[in-house]
Amino acid sequence: MSIFSSILSKLGIGSADAAEAPVAADASPASVTAPAAAISDVDVVSKLDGLAAASAEKLNWKASIVDLLKLLGLDSSLAARKDLAAELGCPASAMGDSAQMNMWLHKAVLQKLAQNGGNIPADLLD
Repeated sequence: MSIFSSILSKLGIGSADAAEAPVAADASPASVTAPAAAISDVDVVSKLDGLAAASAEKLNWKASIVDLLKLLGLDSSLAARKDLAAELGCPASAMGDSAQMNMWLHKAVLQKLAQNGGNIPADLLD
């Protein structure tokens, strides 16, 4: 199972099949568009906010890919994040700088969640 499929599964979002299509390597996360018909309508913000409230750690999933992965109980190590970034088609220019990769990856994950039926507010997709 891909890392992104694990994210979808943890959030209870529809079929993981649609997650297998990578983001184009030259595309910014903001250029990825959602499908015309959502697979499901999962309130991702409520789910993640609920997990954050129940967590002993203060995690800011809205700004940090590390915190997002931790909330979902997934590996948040640099190696795991690099694997996820490669899976989602992170540009090579961002892969060499962990801060750039993390910012790209956070936006890409939220975009892909929206594509797969997650209800993500527009302000988190910018």
